[in-house]
Amino acid sequence: MGCSAYGPFFWGTTMKNDVNSDTLFGKIAIEQGLCTDAELRRSLEKLRSQQKDNPVELPELMINLGYLTPAQVERLKSRLKASKTVAHQIPGYKIIGKVGAGAMAVVYKAKQLSLNRIVAIKVLPKRFSENPEYVQRFYKEGQAAGKLNHPNIVQAIDVGEAGGYHYFVMEYVEGRTIAEDMAAGKVFNEQEALDIIIQVAHALEHAHAQGLIHRDVKPKNIMISNDGMVKLADMGLAREVTDIKLAQTEAGKAYGTPYYIAPEQIRGKIDIDGRADIYGLGATSYHMLTGRVPFMADDSAEVMRKHLREQLVPPDHINTSLSAGVSEVIEIMMAKRREDRYQNVKELLMDLEALRNGQPPLQAHKRFDVSMLKQLEKGDAVELEEQESAEEVVARYKIAILILATVAAVSILINLLILLFGLV
Repeated sequence: MGCSAYGPFFWGTTMKNDVNSDTLFGKIAIEQGLCTDAELRRSLEKLRSQQKDNPVELPELMINLGYLTPAQVERLKSRLKASKTVAHQIPGYKIIGKVGAGAMAVVYKAKQLSLNRIVAIKVLPKRFSENPEYVQRFYKEGQAAGKLNHPNIVQAIDVGEAGGYHYFVMEYVEGRTIAEDMAAGKVFNEQEALDIIIQVAHALEHAHAQGLIHRDVKPKNIMISNDGMVKLADMGLAREVTDIKLAQTEAGKAYGTPYYIAPEQIRGKIDIDGRADIYGLGATSYHMLTGRVPFMADDSAEVMRKHLREQLVPPDHINTSLSAGVSEVIEIMMAKRREDRYQNVKELLMDLEALRNGQPPLQAHKRFDVSMLKQLEKGDAVELEEQESAEEVVARYKIAILILATVAAVSILINLLILLFGLV
């Protein structure tokens, strides 16, 4: 999922794709990363300035300016044609505009005619419709979302096929993702982050109660509506805990987003449960409160290796304004062994609510104590927070020197006696 609640799309204002083809063409070019905003603006300005003397279409002009290649223009024209075609293919809905497009799907803002309400329609491009795996996963997303009914989860409305297009209708949320806020340089303050994290935790608690694990909790999948409601989105990787057949087909494969993925997901474990979502929410919380992801590297493989092996830098070591309590909660959420994490979202919520009310996270304290006892039982070294004072270190050093000196003196005396008696 990218910048919206509906998939890897640019979220915000609906594209006015009924204005003209040039405008929509430019929007799609930007979404696909083929040109920049500045290049599009320059192209449109030049298009207007030469409209009378030398009229030309935007695609041709952008080729002449060196912003696009002929092959890129042909691909964009195909997408533009598909966008116009699908608008007339889904019965019962009137397409208003395009929300965005990504590699895997296109999303439209539409009106559901029977209920006279605004919805979002996610459409699988025809090139993916020929792949049964893509189609099956698309429907699974819709069916998984359909099992959930919670104010903090984007609501599913319908899923189906019309005119060769597979579509998924869902609640339309006007707002932004927290990923967009962070991309603009925002670091959330503790209370604001707690309010968001608590709402996502409630969404996960509901999903887990229905036997579903999300498996892709991350900033791009968390929306904040214009009225402040937090929504968890994108059930594209969701899986039923009891779906053993699917779990076995995915064994050994890492499903998730590298920056926020749980260690057991990296290992491709088949018995993934809600604790993986707790880890993902912990990694997301870490990013929100520190302005950086928990583990950074040049490639995805190295990031995932760090999730497995590298010790987490406590968030309050990066953002020193954080309370020790919120840092401790995130560290427990992101414990590498799932046995050391919160065992369910109910436990987590108890601590999150306590933090919001200015109280200590008692569940985290318990988990820390239990983890330390287990290490002691195994004979592992446990690092204590107290450090020896300088005076204690000097005293121990003096005692060590005295003992060594005594041993050396005794050793010399014994050697002298042996030498003496040997001569006699």
